[in-house]
Amino acid sequence: MMSTNPAFEEQSADDHEALDAYSRIVIRVAESVTPHVAAIEMTSTDRRGRVRGGSGSAVVFTADGYMLTNAHVVAGIQSGRAVFADGKHTDVELVGADPLSDLAVVRGLKSTPPPALLGNAETLRVGQLVIAVGNPLGLAGSVTAGVVSGLGRSIPVRAGEHRRVIEDVIQTDAALNPGNSGGALADTRGRIVGINTAVAGLGLGLAVPINTTTQRIIASLLRDGRVRRAYLGLVSTPIPLDASAVVRTGQKEGLRVVEVIPGSPAELSGLQPGDVVLRAQDRAVSSAESLQKLLFAEAIGEPFPLTVLREGKALKITAVPSEMSQPA
Repeated sequence: MMSTNPAFEEQSADDHEALDAYSRIVIRVAESVTPHVAAIEMTSTDRRGRVRGGSGSAVVFTADGYMLTNAHVVAGIQSGRAVFADGKHTDVELVGADPLSDLAVVRGLKSTPPPALLGNAETLRVGQLVIAVGNPLGLAGSVTAGVVSGLGRSIPVRAGEHRRVIEDVIQTDAALNPGNSGGALADTRGRIVGINTAVAGLGLGLAVPINTTTQRIIASLLRDGRVRRAYLGLVSTPIPLDASAVVRTGQKEGLRVVEVIPGSPAELSGLQPGDVVLRAQDRAVSSAESLQKLLFAEAIGEPFPLTVLREGKALKITAVPSEMSQPA
């Protein structure tokens, strides 16, 4: 039976308009971003003739054919093939990879589509609409949409026998599956704000942010093929400080230590789970990225002073970061 309630009809019309607006945004971004995203297949043959490979997605970010993808997609593999949504394809070669950020750069050996527009993840807010474009399960040009669920996450993962931490990731509820890895996470203006990383077993939608730190990583990969990183070995999450801590420290936020990796410089320095890192090298830290900015080559083997809150008391701790080794 059809409703004759004017209020109901008005609400239904409003809902319909909202849905149309949402759909228009997703469609526009998908059409804008998809041409710049490739499906990549990386393969190599070992000395015994065994073929190994990795597959995922990659995003063109320069006019001369350089593409961003995930380090775990290209791990230990030097060459492969990229196929774009219009059917064009090119062989690719590995330029460099950084397992700590899970970023890698590959170069197309033939012509590629023009570059995508890179944005700045530092402007993202929790609840903001984002659109993921990739090639999950071999389904080229797949699009999913969702919201930013969290920012500044640190996620521990295992790479073979090694444990590492992907810092400062974006958490989203946009569905990501194997093959999405290396694809684009875009804002509503079609700017790439993250590189999706579908980490097996976590069941989360995660993306490496495009920000000042990752721009520095990308520049190092283009220049040297690798990134020398200082390693502390802690998993952290940003938290607001309580009123008394704000008064005593002058800071509103800090980094709560969720986990300390056994045998790491963080453990050797005396850091403990539950500590709240306030300052590093006498600079306030309130996100994983603000700490990451201080952990490049120049910090390796040097005293790294930290100020932490532990059970309400401020402590001075000095760590000595080691160099982050890259898994074979």
